[in-house]
Amino acid sequence: QVQLVESGGGLVQAGGSLRLSCAASGSIVSFNTNAWSRQAPGKQREWVATIASGGSTNYADSVKGRFTISRDNAKNMAYLQMNSLKPEDTAVYYCSAPRSPFGAGSLWRPAPGDNWGQGTQVTVSS
Repeated sequence: QVQLVESGGGLVQAGGSLRLSCAASGSIVSFNTNAWSRQAPGKQREWVATIASGGSTNYADSVKGRFTISRDNAKNMAYLQMNSLKPEDTAVYYCSAPRSPFGAGSLWRPAPGDNWGQGTQVTVSS
């Protein structure tokens, strides 16, 4: 399995920016694709963005134009640049990778059985 560790969360004011990082280790063959998701208190986990190793990306409508997903394949790292943050962006943000390296791509959406990090808290004050 692949281990994923998120970092970079914190407290910011509305309109501010944060950059989240995801470091992969272990069996990293599945890290050809990764995604970011988030979960706010009392709400279901929500998919945010996906990126494939070739650079193709997809975004949820709620973050398109504000968030940018990227990755460094050589370093087994993934990132989520979050700009123009809103209070409704407040959530725990999770990095994920597919359980199979053969079912990936920018169309991939994570499921509970996939690989997940522990999450990092993002709080946006109004």
